[in-house]
Amino acid sequence: MRWAQLTLVENDPGRYDPQTEVPLHHRSAWMGDADPFGQLFDGCRRRNMVVIARTDPHAAHQDVCDAHPDWIAVDANGDKRRHWASPELWVTCALGPYNFEFMTAVHKEIASRYAVDGIFGNRWSGSGMCYCEHCQRTFRAATGLELPRTTDPRDRARRAHLAWQEQRLFDVWRLWDREIRAINPRARFIANAGGGALSPLDMKTVGELSATLFADRQARHGLMAPWANGKNAKEYRATLGRKPIGGIFSVGVEEPYRWKDSVQSEAELCIWVADGTANGLRPWFTKFSGTLYDKRWLDSVEKIYTWH
Repeated sequence: MRWAQLTLVENDPGRYDPQTEVPLHHRSAWMGDADPFGQLFDGCRRRNMVVIARTDPHAAHQDVCDAHPDWIAVDANGDKRRHWASPELWVTCALGPYNFEFMTAVHKEIASRYAVDGIFGNRWSGSGMCYCEHCQRTFRAATGLELPRTTDPRDRARRAHLAWQEQRLFDVWRLWDREIRAINPRARFIANAGGGALSPLDMKTVGELSATLFADRQARHGLMAPWANGKNAKEYRATLGRKPIGGIFSVGVEEPYRWKDSVQSEAELCIWVADGTANGLRPWFTKFSGTLYDKRWLDSVEKIYTWH
């Protein structure tokens, strides 16, 4: 099976985003009253395509912060965290009610309205240490300790936090999967998770929870070896057994500037995807934006998919 991923940007929703009735779920200013995502979904179904929706709960707009300031991540100084790349946004806490309540409602609405085959959660596991009121209270109730102020693994609170954080993430993973399957038993929550020996989550548990996983290692950068993609496949195979695994690859450059409308050379695309495929990853290209400014990548991906 071959996969394609279209990640829509802010000026796309007038054509592609879903409608929503969940309070505080952001709607693009360009969207209008139509249901463009529904039209895209219907078109895919007419072509007998599997459809997986993608959510990203790691940031929120000002109206969310105004209505629920407790949903916003807090740094060690007690300040709410602005987004590092989009300062008009706020970074959300992954371990409190934003994920457990708000995003649960979002996922249930998507599963009910569109009958997608799964929901892929991007950046669902948080953006670093959070000291919000929910993290403080929940961690204290679970461990009897205050949130750690050090990264020293010898610190008792630090060790307890690592275990507590992992448990909270697995709890919300199970919650989303359960709620989605209650609506559509054939659908699953698919976490953007995993990283082999360096993963912050226990990969044995990840393998047990997952029906499938996609290695989100979109391209190499710097001096990374081309066989690094095959390493991703081996790490996934070690915990998922014979479950299907995919390898997400970007048609754009993945250097620090990471301009998403860029296009890599055919040789670079082919060697990266070939090494992953040889080790069991199913190819999955991702394209950011619904507008094609540079079409040079189309023939390259067509050749890869024809061969596969």
